[in-house]
Amino acid sequence: MLRLRRHHYPDHHRRILLRLFHHSTFHPQPLDLPLSHPTFQIWSANTSLGKTLVSAGLSSSFLLSPTSSANKKFVYLKPIQTGYPHDSDSRFLFTKLPSLSLRRNFPSSLILSNSILFSSLFAAKSFLSSRDLPFQPQKFNSEMYDLNFREENRISGEEDSSVSELVCKTLFAWEEAVSPHLAAERESGGIVGDSKVIETLGKCLRDGLESESESERGKMEILCIVETAGGVASPGPSGSLQCDLYRPFRLPSILVGDGRLGGISGTISAYESLKLRGYDVVAVVFEDHGLANEVPLMSYLRNRVPVLVLPPLPQDSSNDLMEWFDESHNVFDSLKNIMLLAYSERIQRLCDMPKRAGELFWWPFTQHKLVPEEAVTVIDSRCGENFSVYQDQKNKFIGQQFDACASWWTQGPDATLQIELARDMGYTAARFGHVMFPENVYEPALECAELLLQGVGKGWASRAYFSDNGSTAIEIALKMAFRKFSFDHEVLVDFLGKDTTEKCIELKVLALKGSYHGDTLGAMEAQAPSPYTGFLQQPWYSGRGLFLDPPTVFMYNSKWILSLPEWLYSKIVEHKDITFCSRDEIFYEERDSSDLASIYSSYISQNLLQNPGLKVSGCIGALIIEPVVHAAGGMHMVDPLFQRILVKECQNRKIPVIFDEVFTGFWRLGVETTADLLGCVPDIACYGKLLTGGVIPLAATLATNAVFDSFVGDSKLKALLHGHSYSAHALGCAAAAKSIKWFKDPQTNHNIIPERRLLRELWDLELIQQISSHRTVQRVVALGTLCAIELQAAGCNAGYGSLYAASLLKKLREDGVYMRPLGNVIYLMCGPCSSPEVCSQLLLKLYQRLEEFDKVEEKLKSC
Repeated sequence: MLRLRRHHYPDHHRRILLRLFHHSTFHPQPLDLPLSHPTFQIWSANTSLGKTLVSAGLSSSFLLSPTSSANKKFVYLKPIQTGYPHDSDSRFLFTKLPSLSLRRNFPSSLILSNSILFSSLFAAKSFLSSRDLPFQPQKFNSEMYDLNFREENRISGEEDSSVSELVCKTLFAWEEAVSPHLAAERESGGIVGDSKVIETLGKCLRDGLESESESERGKMEILCIVETAGGVASPGPSGSLQCDLYRPFRLPSILVGDGRLGGISGTISAYESLKLRGYDVVAVVFEDHGLANEVPLMSYLRNRVPVLVLPPLPQDSSNDLMEWFDESHNVFDSLKNIMLLAYSERIQRLCDMPKRAGELFWWPFTQHKLVPEEAVTVIDSRCGENFSVYQDQKNKFIGQQFDACASWWTQGPDATLQIELARDMGYTAARFGHVMFPENVYEPALECAELLLQGVGKGWASRAYFSDNGSTAIEIALKMAFRKFSFDHEVLVDFLGKDTTEKCIELKVLALKGSYHGDTLGAMEAQAPSPYTGFLQQPWYSGRGLFLDPPTVFMYNSKWILSLPEWLYSKIVEHKDITFCSRDEIFYEERDSSDLASIYSSYISQNLLQNPGLKVSGCIGALIIEPVVHAAGGMHMVDPLFQRILVKECQNRKIPVIFDEVFTGFWRLGVETTADLLGCVPDIACYGKLLTGGVIPLAATLATNAVFDSFVGDSKLKALLHGHSYSAHALGCAAAAKSIKWFKDPQTNHNIIPERRLLRELWDLELIQQISSHRTVQRVVALGTLCAIELQAAGCNAGYGSLYAASLLKKLREDGVYMRPLGNVIYLMCGPCSSPEVCSQLLLKLYQRLEEFDKVEEKLKSC
């Protein structure tokens, strides 16, 4: 390959990037959830079922219990409140707990506070006028006002007694007592986005712990409750369902059921809605209305969640409920104990998981000797593009990490599509379970096939063959291609004739060095020698193919550069530095008439003309390529002109062409199919990974009608004898149909430019250029959802086995970016629905860590 001289980037480039970092308008707060104390969310099957009564009962059970001498704090958070100030759930707790403490002769001191953070203008005026206070709140932003209100109360206990503290906070309030989305809409300027609710709630959850000193935290017992508004599926201020709105935290949940007529159905529906979204429901509690609703609910929820029944509420609206709370005391004690046990068991599971994993798992592509227990990532859940990762450091917490591996290149859904897929797959599992595929048809498989042939296969493919993963899709494609080659070159055996002796012909593939087509044996044979095919991995590997060394392109020092292999370099020495002004120039079909195109064509023709005759071992029966980007081989971008000419030369010689789009398909590189980038179509193509949005395995091999016809005959022995028990399984096909439609619809994927059938640019060009000019960086490839960076390295620090990037990636994980390298090649990968703002934040974090990495490396060199 050409060796390029390195240049240090100008200082003004660094200044530009740092200025972009400091003035970026997108600074999402980390959604860290403290786990040093239990936090639960209170939901209900409908409105007016007593969520606040349950919260108050839990506060009294926790704070007024005489069984512990430790200081206690109960944090009550009400993110969304309507009907304010006449109806204030946080103030109900603030006023009710003192009465309960006096009634029970509570000996300890009790400190209470109630705060209202933000409200609509209407709620602010109503609140202040009800208290004879002048209008003084400051505008919080363009939507809400900062009331800056806090009230306190203190009840002194016996001398030297412990202290119990109740902290109540209402985060956002509106005056009208209607659904939050209506209140926000009607009270002009009262709209609050989901991200603002989540960000504010996250800060309040952290404040509940961080307000105490470290010594006080160790001595204090804390319980935090987040109470929702209305029912599980009631809208929030933006109109999002609250079960979706709060999903990033995935707080363990208490469901307040409905003991009234019809309440069994409503309670079960609410429970299933929470479970569908991945919430853990630890208990169901509801008021007794004399209908014994607990009997069928206990039967339905048996061995899943306990059901607790509260006594009937008094009908007299003026009743102070003191006797009711006394009567309910044992129920709330039981509920509290269930919650505390669930919390301790969860923490124990999370703490034990790394050790158990190290003893039980055999991870793929992993040298276990290099993975200490503390390096194991414990993933509690996933929400859209982010992992929720358990961190067991000084303070235990669940932190978010952006999945920059796109869960090994399969993931594309945002949080909304994730729930849509869960819903569709749940329906499909309930409707079909699994049914065998041969000679059968059912709607999910039929819809998926039609979408594939109208989408990635449009204009060339007529048949869809389903399998279970990308590697087996490749095996199928090779069988198809070799049959088509044999058919076209008249070497098929007529098994129905008298002479059934098979002709012996060994077919090989034409492929590119650096490509990777899967882990099964046939797929491995179709790729050039690499670390994946070495003797330690596959001692039987022979590499049955002709493997060409392709030219590649990448960005270095803000320019796109064509890197030439040795065979080409010797032919065009005068063109030592071939550069492109923009990435788009690389794909221009006008390049087909260039001198370079002629050299490419001549080289390829010479290799193909050397192809032996059909009776000689080693005949090339198929071309297989990863279009545009070689993924596992190091994220190298192959010159599209070279691949386009290679495809045309093979098709001119009746050599079937296979596109391995398992990685590159479905918008991974900014287009639905890379055929649009190359300007040519294959005879066969393979798809997987993003096909289903990454939520369940499924693969498809598409083929032309001519390929299909080469298997048609009177004998079953002439058919394609290949299949999987889960071929075209309904769940995978349903997920694929939803994902295909979602990714290409501008209404659901705002990154789609419909008239051009591509994604808008996700990676900021100026940031990419600055990173490509960093002296630690050897090359950059940025296309579609992929941004790959090869670090400057030599010797044992270079190549797939390199650990050179380990310290850099550890720091990025601390920044909330989960990355896994290909040796000294690191990459950021987002989904087709990811926002450019998120991608810019990833690049900025990477740049900052590259600066630190560079300083450390320089220091090591000086030593």
